[in-house]
Amino acid sequence: MSHTPIAHVPFALHGEELRQAVIAYAANPIYRDNEEWENADNPYHRQLRPQVLPHLDFDRVPARDRALEYSSLAAQRILTSIYEADLVFFPKAGLGELNDDFRAYYSPGNRARGELIRPALERFAFGFLDEEVEVSGTWDQAGLETYLESLDVDATGHASLAEQAILNSSDPQRAARMWLIQFAPDFLSEASPMARNVLGYYGNTQSEWFKIVIDEYGYGVHDTKHSQLFERTLESVGLSSELHRYWQYYLVSSLAMNNYFHYLGKNHEHFFRYLGALYYTESTLVDFCRRATSLLDKVFEGQADTRYFTEHVHIDQHHGRMALEKLIKPLIAEHGDQIIPELVRGIEEFRALSTLADEDFATQIAWMDDGPRYKELHGPVHRAILDGKVTAPVAHIVEPFGELSNTHSHEGDELCHIVSGTMRFVSGFNSHQILEAGEGTVIQRNRLHGAIIESHECIYQIHSVGDYQACLS
Repeated sequence: MSHTPIAHVPFALHGEELRQAVIAYAANPIYRDNEEWENADNPYHRQLRPQVLPHLDFDRVPARDRALEYSSLAAQRILTSIYEADLVFFPKAGLGELNDDFRAYYSPGNRARGELIRPALERFAFGFLDEEVEVSGTWDQAGLETYLESLDVDATGHASLAEQAILNSSDPQRAARMWLIQFAPDFLSEASPMARNVLGYYGNTQSEWFKIVIDEYGYGVHDTKHSQLFERTLESVGLSSELHRYWQYYLVSSLAMNNYFHYLGKNHEHFFRYLGALYYTESTLVDFCRRATSLLDKVFEGQADTRYFTEHVHIDQHHGRMALEKLIKPLIAEHGDQIIPELVRGIEEFRALSTLADEDFATQIAWMDDGPRYKELHGPVHRAILDGKVTAPVAHIVEPFGELSNTHSHEGDELCHIVSGTMRFVSGFNSHQILEAGEGTVIQRNRLHGAIIESHECIYQIHSVGDYQACLS
């Protein structure tokens, strides 16, 4: 099967036409910035920071080392909104006063504008995988089986970087809550991307795949539906289970992990790639869920409801076997060895995204834990600027009480310096530093953050220093 690099997707918008189409999509009022850190039971309101989008360039393919930059976060947020317009969401408390938001999100205009920009944003968001993953050579079923055995999916693994970050954190419970928040976009609408592949007509394997889907949905029993189990996990550790309540705390890589399956499921030319990624994730989730259960039990001292994870230890052993024996092997028998490179590509792309997400989360937790240190670094970095050792572009900003800077990131290190007033600088869920006049903080590149003004007025400066360590030499 030939592979068309996503960077060369035909019919995708380009240049100024793409920019204007993105701006038009985000002009929908439900995508405006929020005035609160959390979204209160409104699954239609997603902060896309539309005022920034005219300044972003989505008409390119960032390399892996730029896959965590703010433009990627913006693209993943938009793609999440586009993909989920295919799904049905209602507030827990009922529509009530949100009927207008409901209609605005599912309106033909919103969906059409989303579909218009989707191919270009997919190229931007996932095009780096073309450089990261190469599947070459001649493949047959014996070669595939040797490759799958080399993955050693049944092995008992060591704690991931993300898990180590939680256990080593100065506040493990805060870190674990931030971790669970990252899973919410996927787990609260679990199997929705997969359901895209069970529609249509393609024989016995279609029915076999449907068995996996109905497992995820608890065979029609709501209390055993996997997303319902995850709601209980969230609530047991003091988090809300409302959809996208914590939108502002999703990392770019967390959204990318969930969007990847929507991307493959939405574009049926990637059917076999999805199947490879499905096999790998179902097979490796067994050990991951064992570790997750142990981690949550330890961090929350037995108070966390871990049934979501213990259920997957059992069910995903079955799903991994089903994906291989009931889907992959029969489809190869039906369609030939030509589909094998796509199966392998799905596995390798998902592995690449998983590694990226692991590194991203661990770095974010270190950034949250080191908040006091970055505040202390303000002094020497600011002196280097005042002494002329460093020349950096500076933005002078004046904001009123209650002004909320919705979460974002920067491509280089920056220094926030408070001239007057008080700012609450937020670096993650339940993580902040209070900055008064004369104080400030170093903002690490690609780290999610936001701020809210807690004085009548706050005057502050943002110095784009590039690399803050160069200011200390």
